[in-house]
Amino acid sequence: MNRLIAFVATAKPVEAMAFYQGALGLRFVEEAPFSLVFLSGETMVRIQKIAEVAVAPDTALGWEVDDIAIRMAELVANGVVFDRFDGIAQDQEGIWAAPDGTRVAWFRDPDGNLLSLAQFAR
Repeated sequence: MNRLIAFVATAKPVEAMAFYQGALGLRFVEEAPFSLVFLSGETMVRIQKIAEVAVAPDTALGWEVDDIAIRMAELVANGVVFDRFDGIAQDQEGIWAAPDGTRVAWFRDPDGNLLSLAQFAR
């Protein structure tokens, strides 16, 4: 196998384009008849155009970051809203600290797909 390709679905391609390119800063590659194609680093992210999205209950896509607080501030400035979950101890910014020290925060795309940032403990 070669390079990983990530997939997520949208029923709102115009909003998805603005979100993934504008708010998240992914590099736009092309719009194909059935998908929007971006690059996140070396990983291709294909946003599949469909009539109705069945949102998964868990995280669909996630990104490793070096400094979660800085990246969250950048995303908030771009209009991203971070989620809070009952039963998960999150700090005032919405960051959950895993037992190993990894820090995670979640947010949603325009279709409600759950996305995350993770700063892994070193």
